Amino acid sequence: MPLAASLLCLVVAISDGDTLTARCGTPGAYQQVKVRIAAIDAPESRQAFGQKSRQHLAQLCFRQRATLQPVDEDSYGRMVAQVRCGGTDVATAQVRAGMAWVYTPYASGYPHLAPLQRSAQAQHAGLWSQKRPLAPWDYRHRQRR
Repeated sequence: MPLAASLLCLVVAISDGDTLTARCGTPGAYQQVKVRIAAIDAPESRQAFGQKSRQHLAQLCFRQRATLQPVDEDSYGRMVAQVRCGGTDVATAQVRAGMAWVYTPYASGYPHLAPLQRSAQAQHAGLWSQKRPLAPWDYRHRQRR
């Protein structure tokens, strides 16, 4: 999929700590887009820190203007994008606060995230305050069994 130009949107819903819905386009021609934030994976809604991660993303983005830089489409048909809300890089903010993991298989273009995750771990920030935080991909795998 070719890289699209940046989209200026309004965030209208937050699904979880790494997924939001944005209304993009011009008045009268809006298009709602479900967006997965690139390079991170946040706890699932029913997982420990799932709601806190969602709330943190909501504080950053809900009812805010967002700039989306599409990078891909996932298997669920969601746009995968770099997201900025109010000038803040959302993936960076979620990882720095300990509200998401760096999703290594898709993070090669985001080398700044791994040191932020190590710092959050060292500070026991967010989900790193747990003794043994369960990565969302492991949680999803267990739920499928």
